[in-house]
Amino acid sequence: MDVIGWLGAATLLGAYALASAGRLAGTSAGFQVLNLLGSGGLAVNSGYHDAWPSAALNVVWMAVGFAALAHGRGRPPGGAP
Repeated sequence: MDVIGWLGAATLLGAYALASAGRLAGTSAGFQVLNLLGSGGLAVNSGYHDAWPSAALNVVWMAVGFAALAHGRGRPPGGAP
């Protein structure tokens, strides 16, 4: 379970670093997917360790990512659907 949590944390940090460096757009599908994977790993780890506030935060984080992808926000600006 700890490995899942560490991988989730690394994935979220990687997405943030890539977006901050301008190598990945914050509106891209790749950014959203990395956030979904990372927050999913942290949600599982947090729930396993009974850290419910962190688990809830990461479930909401996942919901935001799913909503962005579902509403077409996971693509480049001006890009085709």
